[in-house]
This record gives sequence, C-alpha cells and structure tokens, in this order.
Amino acid sequence: MTDQNETQDANPVTTRRGVRSFVLRQGRMTEGQKKAFERNWAKYGLSRDNGMIDPREVFGRDNMLNLEIGFGMGKSLADMAEAAPEQDFIGVEVHLPGVGALLKEVEARGLENVRVYSIDANDVIDLCLPDACLDRVMVFFPDPWHKKKHHKRRLIQLEFIQRIRHKLRVGGVLHLATDWENYAEHMLEVMGASEGFANTREEGGYSPKPEERPMTKFEKRGENLGHGVWDLLFYRTN
Repeated sequence: MTDQNETQDANPVTTRRGVRSFVLRQGRMTEGQKKAFERNWAKYGLSRDNGMIDPREVFGRDNMLNLEIGFGMGKSLADMAEAAPEQDFIGVEVHLPGVGALLKEVEARGLENVRVYSIDANDVIDLCLPDACLDRVMVFFPDPWHKKKHHKRRLIQLEFIQRIRHKLRVGGVLHLATDWENYAEHMLEVMGASEGFANTREEGGYSPKPEERPMTKFEKRGENLGHGVWDLLFYRTN
C-alpha cells in the first residue's frame, strides 16, 4: 500500500479551493490499520471518482441513511451501526489512520451497513450524494478553531449548512455536537439563521443528548471534569 502522502497526491483529499476546516496531520497508520484498510477498502470504500451514488445500489436496500462527517477513529460510528443494523451509515474522514481504524472495527464486528469516504466532506456533498437522499447528518465534535482569527475555518457556516440541507430529505435531521461552548453558541446562531431548518425543540436552544449518540472516552473524561457538551438537533422543513 502506498503511504499517506502518495495516496493524497494521486487522489487529492479535496477539489475545493479556499479556506479549509481541517489540517491534514502527518500521523501514519499502524500496521493493524494498514492491513484492515488493504483487506476492506475495496468492499467498504467509496470514491469521488464514482460520481453521484445511488444509496440503494451501494447498500442493496432502501433504508434510513445516515451520514457522519468527521468520524475520527470511527468507534462511535461503528457503535451506532452495530446498534441499528436496520439503518445504513456513510462515514467521511480525511485522516487515513481513522479510516483504517474504522475499517478494523467494521471487519471485527461483521458490519454490513457502513461505507466510507476518505475525502473532504465538501466533495462528498457536492459530487457524490444526490439531493434528498439522507435521513440524518451528524457532525460530532468538529475542530472548534478556538482562536477568533481562525473562526472562518469552522465547518459549521451558513453556506455549508445550506448545502447539507439539500442532501437531507424534508423532515431529515441535522445533529451537531460540541464540547466547546463558544462553538455551541456559534452553531446555534448559524442554525437559527439557516433557511429551511427548524429546531426539534419547540422551546428552542440545545437538546438533551440523544441515546443513539454514543459517548466517547474523551467526552466521558470531560464530563467527569465538569466540562459541558452541547447537542443541537434541527430538521429540514422545506
């Protein structure tokens, strides 16, 4: 298998220019992650080169379809997919160690309802997913870019949310979560100003943590230290 730099040179992680919400770290895959990638990518991996997908063909059925953007090391996505075998899940992650880790989990658990993109989520949204194909989009703990001068790098922006909106079916849910209070406030402001979305809570504001969102080790450690976590759930109205 080629190393991460060679892979990205041959198949760039993004085709978009301008400000990015991510920085590619230089960490390499472990031997176990590499082997899991080599064994499983052909079956579970999705490529920008394939163009617009038909989820029914990809999964061989027409079930609830979830998209997780930035799944990290993939354990939470694997947990959700294992807990809901009647649903299908597409994960997006630019960092290859995380992709390898997820594929290792998928293989170990025998999951058939997971597919993976290893490119910029913007390319997945613009080039790979047909309109109104998703029932739920999840963005959990994105980089908060906490310095004010870096706020323009935050993934959750009005323009991005509108592009996600078109990929959700009417009634579909966008679920955001962060452990950074300032980013939570930013998310709530963006969602409140986003056309075609309404808060699932009639009283507005943040939502209680849904049972279906797994708690990560990082989140649990933060909770034990008294750190807050904010969930926002909005649905597409039109």
